[in-house]
Amino acid sequence: MRTLVVFTEEMSAKVMLESLLPRLLPQEIHIQCIDFEGKQDLEKQLPIKLKGWRTRDTCFVILRDQDSGNCHHIKRNLRSICDAANKPEVLIRIACHELESWYWGDLAAVEASLEIDGLTAFQAKAKYRNPDAIIHPSAKLKKVTKNRYQKVGGSRVIGRHLSLDNNRSRSFRNFIHGVRRIIAFEDD
Repeated sequence: MRTLVVFTEEMSAKVMLESLLPRLLPQEIHIQCIDFEGKQDLEKQLPIKLKGWRTRDTCFVILRDQDSGNCHHIKRNLRSICDAANKPEVLIRIACHELESWYWGDLAAVEASLEIDGLTAFQAKAKYRNPDAIIHPSAKLKKVTKNRYQKVGGSRVIGRHLSLDNNRSRSFRNFIHGVRRIIAFEDD
C-alpha cells in the first residue's frame, strides 16, 4: 500500500486535510497527516522525521502558512531541509497567507459547514475576490461568522465541503494540483 504523508505546522491544517484528502485520493492510498506545534517546531523536527522514515512507497508533502513571510524564502528553506535529509522529491506548498485563505476561496463550503447563510456574498466584494491577498484571513473569518468559526473544529467540518475543483485560492489549487501530480506520477 502506498502512503501519502503530509506534515503541517498546526492541528487545524491536519484535521482539515484528514477530511479533504480522502475525497481527493484513491482509496488504496494510505493518508497520514502529522502536525507540529508551529513553524519552528515543524522546521526543527522535519529533518528527523524525513531521515527516519522507513516505510516504502511513501510520498511526502509539507504544508505551511506564509503568514507575513516571503513565500520564496520559506519554500527555499524547507527545500534545503528536505535536501539535507536526502528527500528532494518532497512536495512543498505554502498557504498564502494562512490556511483560512483557502476557506475564503470557497465560502459556499464555509456556509454549508457552519450552517450560516449569506457568506458567499462576500466573494463579490473587491477586497475578498482574491483570497490569497486577504491579510489575517482567520481573524476576518471569525468576524464574518460571528465567532462560529473555530480553528480546529471549523477546519474539520470545512474540509468535508471544500470543492476540489472550484476554489478561488490559487495556493489551494496549487496544493490540490501538486498532490494529484505526485500521486499520478507514482502510478506510472
